[in-house]
Amino acid sequence: MIPEDLRFTAEHEWVAGVDGGTVRVGITHFAQDALGDIVYVQLPEAGAVVAAGESLGEIESTKSVSEIYAPLSGTVAARNEALGDTPEVINTDPYGAGWLLEITPDDPAAVDGLLSADAYRELTES
Repeated sequence: MIPEDLRFTAEHEWVAGVDGGTVRVGITHFAQDALGDIVYVQLPEAGAVVAAGESLGEIESTKSVSEIYAPLSGTVAARNEALGDTPEVINTDPYGAGWLLEITPDDPAAVDGLLSADAYRELTES
């Protein structure tokens, strides 16, 4: 359940490179499983500037409300507008249709400083 081609944060976000130098961000299977049924997502608008490690939105589930943290500093290039009507897709497809937003990173090399799949697996299994 941990794709090898992604990078991860200790706060359970994943990061994938996409065309044009932006990165796509979502929450991991581990995170959505811990949250339970997701009912609402609040995300920043395109153009918003985000700082690595800072809160950039919230995910509300039937159990709780959790912060979403920026994995990298940069500018929001897009957000997954489909989540407004169907936030539960994060539960069924966290690494696909359940992505949250795309960020144009200030420093694209910062992706390399995030956790590898093996390091994230170690974090979640301990």
